[in-house]
Amino acid sequence: MNENSQDEWSGVDLAAKRGERLVFSNLRFDLSSGDSLLLTGQNGSGKSTLLRLMAGLGQPSSGSLFWNLQNIELDPTNHFERLNYVGHLTGVKLALNVQEDLSFWMTLHDDYDHEVVSSALEHFGLYKQRNLPIRFLSSGQKRKLALARLLVRPSKIWLLDEPTIGLDQLGICSLEKIIQDHRATNGIVIVASHTKIELGDDHKKLDLSDFKPVKPQVIMDKYDHGK
Repeated sequence: MNENSQDEWSGVDLAAKRGERLVFSNLRFDLSSGDSLLLTGQNGSGKSTLLRLMAGLGQPSSGSLFWNLQNIELDPTNHFERLNYVGHLTGVKLALNVQEDLSFWMTLHDDYDHEVVSSALEHFGLYKQRNLPIRFLSSGQKRKLALARLLVRPSKIWLLDEPTIGLDQLGICSLEKIIQDHRATNGIVIVASHTKIELGDDHKKLDLSDFKPVKPQVIMDKYDHGK
């Protein structure tokens, strides 16, 4: 990742469906290098859906996502390379031990670096468990291991879906520290969370409840009452 690059990341008139149900519509956002964005809203408002669209794991029903004014659909491979996505499921491999899992993730994208892997495990308090089979980890430790991937694969965009689930206070502080550091090096962070997380005093907010589609019946009722 080029720490000196100034980039623009935006969504224009986005709409998305879950099955046949329209989840949100007319959604817009604009982010620049160093920004953080907190996604809020009730369950079912589309926070996870939006993160998946941002990650290129689905296509909007309408609207577009742009990176430096280029539609991400024109170059999905490069878009994938510029982001890290940590979803609800940790995706850790139960057949491996802690260090093996993180090393595997790193070598998918880069050459193996023992010091980088060890440092990431140390940051999230998992170094002493590095040789422990993952199946013996608690849910919080598995979450920390998933988040440690952010430190072994440099990327411009971090997309984090409820990243504090299962974390103790020390784990939350460890996450907040790397978010702060990532922003300081011109990274962009988007977080969906129901719990309090520190993203910086200047972080932006997007309440997906504000983009809930208006039901046709509601519009008709308003029209009838206005007669």
